[in-house]
Amino acid sequence: MQRALALPAALVALAEIGARAHGPSDSIAPPSAVVSALLEALADGSLAGATRDTLVSAFGGLAIGAGLGLALGVMLGSLRPLDRLLEPTIELMRPIPSVAVIPIALVALGFGYRLEIAIVAFACVWPLLLLTRAAVRGVEPRLIEVARALRLSPLQRTAKIVAPAALPRIFVALRLAAGISLVVAVTVEIAVNPQGLGYGVMTAGQALRPDMMLAYVVWIGIVGFAFNAALVLAQRRLFGKAAGVEAAR
Repeated sequence: MQRALALPAALVALAEIGARAHGPSDSIAPPSAVVSALLEALADGSLAGATRDTLVSAFGGLAIGAGLGLALGVMLGSLRPLDRLLEPTIELMRPIPSVAVIPIALVALGFGYRLEIAIVAFACVWPLLLLTRAAVRGVEPRLIEVARALRLSPLQRTAKIVAPAALPRIFVALRLAAGISLVVAVTVEIAVNPQGLGYGVMTAGQALRPDMMLAYVVWIGIVGFAFNAALVLAQRRLFGKAAGVEAAR
């Protein structure tokens, strides 16, 4: 752990020395000034409010996108004819960048949470869909044969055989989508939506406060790290050693 922290500590020290040697700037701030700005934003509550707005949109979009992606992935992985039927549509829509949907969503939904949640959901649905479909297809064929021998219905087969076998890989897809949800939420806020952490970065930059701008950027990194750490902990608690195997694949 100490070795892992050595490089970041050295980089922070070099940044402090370089920023102070360069002198006052409208684009660069020393780490000490960034820490002071971060404490200032925490004290006045602006950072907490912005974090709430971003996480509401990120979690809302992740829940909708993950739910749709999971349901579609299970169906497409289980029903090959349906998969072949929908594959052209999926492959046409999947490469569309989420930022390209912003003008359409803005006209349809206006500013606010609905705009951000819709775009985050659009971005999150694809990793869940594709990786869930692959996970369902990768279920051991002998387990499917056992389900057929037991004359389980398709719903029972999915609930009792397919879902438990594919769940560790599906959770890896959820971690991937969770990271995407935060990135897309902040991107939308920077681009058009006047709320959240991304908007805080923009307003600080426009006010020529590089210390506050970098404080928001650092805080976004902390929030993302904590988000991922919580999911990793949940994954290990749920799946034990299998979590590490699936994450390495």
